[in-house]
Amino acid sequence: MVFWGWNLWRQPIGFLVFLISSLAECERLPFDLPEAEEELVAGYQTEYSGIKYALFYLASYLNLLVSSLFVTVLYLGGWNFSIPYIPIPELFRINQMAGIFGMTIDIFITLAKAYLFLFISITTRWTLPRMRIDQLLNLGWKFLLPISLGNLLLTTSSQLVSL
Repeated sequence: MVFWGWNLWRQPIGFLVFLISSLAECERLPFDLPEAEEELVAGYQTEYSGIKYALFYLASYLNLLVSSLFVTVLYLGGWNFSIPYIPIPELFRINQMAGIFGMTIDIFITLAKAYLFLFISITTRWTLPRMRIDQLLNLGWKFLLPISLGNLLLTTSSQLVSL
């Protein structure tokens, strides 16, 4: 089954580190330090109005979508559908449309998985409190870096043993 072949099950520690790091890179709420500096309505973005303000938020959500697509492709099998489905074009003997229909379904599956992580990121913004700069630095240097290096050593040693 394709579901058990996802990198999420092979690298759960790497998945969690990547997810936390992508939230910090996108400056979502536990890690939105540039907005928290002035403690105003939108931080450094209060100087902008109209279309400039909208473009800042559009770029923020586009960054979040791209990071969700990275999580989907790297850890959730990308466009692979994990539940067996009936191939509709082959059922009706539409062989020329099978490639286009399959590609459309693959794009839809990738976007559905990415929107799942968009939903997770948005609900994380609603539920977690904001971190201070020293807490973020401690999380990055004292927690995430040692765990990711340990995961790297564990992965390379398991790959060397399997040779």
